[in-house]
Amino acid sequence: MIHICFSNYDDTGSLSKFTGTAMLSLFENTNSEVTVHIFHDDTLNVDNRNKFSYLAGRYGQHVKFYNVEKLFAKKLKEIDNIFSNVSKTRFNKAIFYKFFIPRAFPSYMEKAIYLESNIIVNMDISELWHVELGDKILAAVSSLEIGSDIHTQDKIVADGFVKQEDYFSSGVLLMNLKLLRDAEEKIQDGMKFANEQNYFNVPDQTILNYCFSTQTLQLPSQFNQFVKFARRKREFVTEKIYCYTAYALQLNMNDSFNQLWLEYFVKTPWFNASTVGVLYESFRQIYNRLKKSMANLSTIMHDKSRAFCTTPAYLDDVKKVFNVRDDEEVITLENQKPLKDLLDSMKESQGKKVFFIVAQNFPFNVLTQAGFIYGKDFVNGLEFFSEEQGILMNSYPLLRAM
Repeated sequence: MIHICFSNYDDTGSLSKFTGTAMLSLFENTNSEVTVHIFHDDTLNVDNRNKFSYLAGRYGQHVKFYNVEKLFAKKLKEIDNIFSNVSKTRFNKAIFYKFFIPRAFPSYMEKAIYLESNIIVNMDISELWHVELGDKILAAVSSLEIGSDIHTQDKIVADGFVKQEDYFSSGVLLMNLKLLRDAEEKIQDGMKFANEQNYFNVPDQTILNYCFSTQTLQLPSQFNQFVKFARRKREFVTEKIYCYTAYALQLNMNDSFNQLWLEYFVKTPWFNASTVGVLYESFRQIYNRLKKSMANLSTIMHDKSRAFCTTPAYLDDVKKVFNVRDDEEVITLENQKPLKDLLDSMKESQGKKVFFIVAQNFPFNVLTQAGFIYGKDFVNGLEFFSEEQGILMNSYPLLRAM
């Protein structure tokens, strides 16, 4: 029996499909008997729970549920107290549910596989299961092996607490439960360390690396290949475990990795007639917002002229997209001084010009703090750019809503 664990948090009721799609992909690619253990909280509704059970039954496999809010209420409260700021990050408390796995299982169970919900198991999971851990506490793929820029991902490496060559991704883990059961105090110390150092970028991964980076067996990248790096290397889809991090999953079917995820998703009980209805409603809302934006732009431009603020990288595209005239003001951002020039120009021409800001990660809050109003004094010019100018449609919100 192979034991697979997932953490499932679903405050909208629409996120369980990612866990379900990962489950189906591993069922499709193995002849081994599998039990999926879902660590969840009160956000798991009856409908999604039934779908998990139906999916496992359809493949002759097994699923068990663990409500951490009931089983580990005291421990969860301790974690909440340590990481009181986690709700202010892009994560939710489910990232810590993996720490309950050793305690949840009986003592005779010596190992388990942990998988994030944003993965596709496009290979036989038994290959990972049969990896010999020896005296190692975990087995995982090194971030160097994946191709990740560790220093921008986790400050624990940049600050020298963990060696770059030892740092690993926690999205796919083979866990030595026997050793982990004796490491609860060490993990608790790791949590306190991460909180004290304000390491909130990937807190669960930080904790595991702080505690076990030198006790982890490094696996080849086939067991946790980040899709964005596979794309960068122009790889073909093959037999690997693929991780769809940082909005890597989109609805563009010209991409083989997006197509791979969707081919598994459409086989799950989460894909049904209502899925198409949700997509239609989402596109209808986008269409209506576009119409409203066009009407609003027409209103705010009444009796006003245009001005532009952009970076050198977008300058040619700005002139082309907006058909900029020679008499229209264009401020080019290259350092902090042009930002001051922009504020000065906006103050001088307030009520007379609308500034189209075309720059990635522009600090719009600087303009609002200076008293300027979005949609009246300035707009985000990138919203007028198309894929031809390199601004791809972000369809991930549509996937989440389905």
